Amino acid sequence: MLRSGQWKMQRPSKYRENSIDFIKIQYWTILVLSAKMNVTKQKNFGQNNEKESDIIMAREVTMEDIEHIEEMIARAQKAAEIIATYDQARVDHLCQAVAASLYDLKVWAPLCDEAVDETHLGDKVSKRNKRNKLKLILRDCLRQPSVGIIEENKEKGLVKYAKPVGVIASLVPTTNPCLTPAGQGIYAVKARDVVIFSPHPRAKKVTAKCVNLMREALVREGAPADIFQVIENPSIALSQELMKRANLVIATGGRPMVKSAYSSGTPAFGSGAGNATEVIDETANTPERIAEVAMNCRISKTSDFGSGCSCDGNIVCHASVYDDFVKALVKEGAYIANADEAEKLKLVMWDETGHRLPDTVAIAPQKLAEKAGFEIPADRKFIAVTGGGRENIGKEHLFSSEKLTTLMALFKYDGEFENALDMVRAIYEVGGKGHSCGIYSFDDDHIHRLAMMAPVSRIMVRQPNNKGNAGSATNGMPPTSSMGCGTWGGNIVSENIALKHYMNTTWVARPIPEDMPSLQELFGDFYKDGMDVE
Repeated sequence: MLRSGQWKMQRPSKYRENSIDFIKIQYWTILVLSAKMNVTKQKNFGQNNEKESDIIMAREVTMEDIEHIEEMIARAQKAAEIIATYDQARVDHLCQAVAASLYDLKVWAPLCDEAVDETHLGDKVSKRNKRNKLKLILRDCLRQPSVGIIEENKEKGLVKYAKPVGVIASLVPTTNPCLTPAGQGIYAVKARDVVIFSPHPRAKKVTAKCVNLMREALVREGAPADIFQVIENPSIALSQELMKRANLVIATGGRPMVKSAYSSGTPAFGSGAGNATEVIDETANTPERIAEVAMNCRISKTSDFGSGCSCDGNIVCHASVYDDFVKALVKEGAYIANADEAEKLKLVMWDETGHRLPDTVAIAPQKLAEKAGFEIPADRKFIAVTGGGRENIGKEHLFSSEKLTTLMALFKYDGEFENALDMVRAIYEVGGKGHSCGIYSFDDDHIHRLAMMAPVSRIMVRQPNNKGNAGSATNGMPPTSSMGCGTWGGNIVSENIALKHYMNTTWVARPIPEDMPSLQELFGDFYKDGMDVE
């Protein structure tokens, strides 16, 4: 524990399930050290020349910090009292207003550009596509009740009523500084909640701008602006005080952020780190199927320069279709690195202790190659390295860990499908348990066997993982930007954080005819006469 006035530098790789967690949410990481610590960041250490917001120091929480948060909480509670009185039609109308205020590409596109300019993470072009998630969230919200009775089971005599959870503290990741508040904002309004957003300091300007656009939309419709608030000058101290006073915390990011949220003493939903892996079996045995799976992998890998936890990082491909798959990847824009180039990439992606370096996260493949000391053609969309087989997977084999950039590792398996499952098991021992994987197969037995063994919360079948995991128009997953990873990933739920997680429910139970099987039915082979006799 640091004493007051004692300062200690920390490398970003220290706090990690793997150090990717720090890269995604480095601002929040040291919340776990002490409820009294506040942080800022320094420049220039080790191998990195990082921004001012990239290394963290400590100070005591001030009375000004506490007063500022208490004032925000008071404003939020007043807004909560008002929105709690709205009927379903009013709530749905506000959901549409909030979604429309950001979905318009003339609004969303500048936000995407500003997000990349401020954070130096991701791709301005593909980041524009993320606004489609708002359509899906709005679709689901408009199809579900959230005021009064939301579910009724006459057979069991049960009726559920929805109630707001109150004030939500949202910790916003630097990789999604606009999509996260936008999506959460729609869900929160639907549930009649209020939200105070705590942005990453590397994205505080664009997050504040996004939230202020939503506030303006509320005011235009006669609703309180303070249904949404944002901490415009975020600090760890402010975030800690916010989490203590909120009714619910939603922490979107890696395990350190989630632990900090859970340690706040407030109920919390969190998400976990990924290491997205795609299995391709021998049923991808036609030119059309090979082309489709290669396209899916390209889509999943290149979205926002691979910044998302769902972006394909590892491919486990059957030997019988491997060569054709690699050729198809090249057609889709892959650059296949040779052994020398792979070693160079390794040096700029991980430090000597195997910790992920932040300056190669979510960058264009040309920049990634340049940092590694070689060049690739301008038309290449991502880099692929040939990872080898099962013997090349493990914590000592860095390409089998999460990458969060425009690089993909290709692994080959021979023979039975069980060999693919062995490789998947090994990959998730490296990292990413609880998050997701995918499979391109037309063999239902293979899909079933993967589902039975994979320590993940979601498996996408024949679709891009990054699009499918968080919900798409072509699958039934609840749309979200926050994905729970279960106890594997240190989370309380293993499902997408969606509308039901934003509501309290009141269960009303009426009497029904007695429902109790006989002792023989209940105990089966263990039944014996006289079990109810002393």
